[in-house]
Amino acid sequence: MNEPYSPAAPRPMSSPSPSTMKMFVCFLAVFIVAQTIGTVLFCLYLHMKMDKMEESLSLNEDYIFLRKVQKCQTAEGQKSTLLDCDKILRSFQDLQRKDVGVSKEHPKFEMQKGREHSHAKGRNETAAAAEKRQPIAAHLAGVRSSRAVSVLEWTTTGYAPMNSLISYREGKLKVERAGLYYIYSQVSFCTKATASAPFTLYIYLYLPTEADRLLLKGLDTHSTSRAVCDLQSIREGGVFELREGDMVFVNVTDSTLVNYSPGSTYFGIFKL
Repeated sequence: MNEPYSPAAPRPMSSPSPSTMKMFVCFLAVFIVAQTIGTVLFCLYLHMKMDKMEESLSLNEDYIFLRKVQKCQTAEGQKSTLLDCDKILRSFQDLQRKDVGVSKEHPKFEMQKGREHSHAKGRNETAAAAEKRQPIAAHLAGVRSSRAVSVLEWTTTGYAPMNSLISYREGKLKVERAGLYYIYSQVSFCTKATASAPFTLYIYLYLPTEADRLLLKGLDTHSTSRAVCDLQSIREGGVFELREGDMVFVNVTDSTLVNYSPGSTYFGIFKL
């Protein structure tokens, strides 16, 4: 008995696995990124190459132009029909004129700058010389006080010097620059025959953290005259090395006896 014929069933097609698809996508992404980076690098290289070529072409053109100028300056080049020597020489002369004009303007500018610099330097040197010529000194006149004081007080006068490197405060002169200084003072006083103790003039170096240091001392005995006031004076001075910020002041045994008539009592200092 014959069995009926039936064709074989087709095989199902095998689909790629998910891991294979992932690897393919990753490979494609890496390829695209590498292709992009390579394209960018190639464009950069091409741009740099073109810049170099333009520079070399520019130099080549300048070289060719100079060769034409050189050839036109010869008799053989002037006879040549391939070169327009008149035009080439005119262009070369125009370039020379422009270059000469720029070079002329530039030295003027440099000269002006040099003059301004020399003037400024001269002004600075003049100011420095004037500062050096101006003495570091101060001269003060006595100021009358209504009561007895431990430190004599002073004031500036219109005819006496007062440098900015010496300051005055509460009877004391302060030096702003270290060095050798001559310190002096004169005090005129009125003596009385009834007094027995001598009138004494002191110049002290003020020391804030310790006892003041005596620099100079002058004494004068009272007059035996029976006059109400016998005018006398003591003057002293000396050279001392002072530090920056040192202060000096004047004191007397009895400030009520001091005479303050013009030119009689004064206190001063100047740097050697």
